[in-house]
Amino acid sequence: MQTTYITVTIIAAVAAGAAALVDFVAADWVRGNMRNYGIPDWALIPLGVIKLAGAIGLLAGLVFPPIGVAAAICLFLYFIGAVATVLRARCYADLPYPMPFLALALAAVCVLPAA
Repeated sequence: MQTTYITVTIIAAVAAGAAALVDFVAADWVRGNMRNYGIPDWALIPLGVIKLAGAIGLLAGLVFPPIGVAAAICLFLYFIGAVATVLRARCYADLPYPMPFLALALAAVCVLPAA
């Protein structure tokens, strides 16, 4: 279980960090998608900060598990919101983009060590 926990946590943290980096770069395709979802351009940086905080929290959780628990749950809720936002905008073809992040956040929650 310990190896699974560490592996899933690191993969989820890297994925969340990569998603944050995409927000920080704010490529045209990202801004276009966000506009389609009804999200203003200025929101990209705060959303990226949330993802980066989640990634850092997951990694910190390897040392201090309560932080990892909070980060995993918050990332899961964040990506539930991302999926809901895509659904609300009726951009069903874009669902494959937030779903892997949601699955990784859920996996991180599922493999949390018993406190």
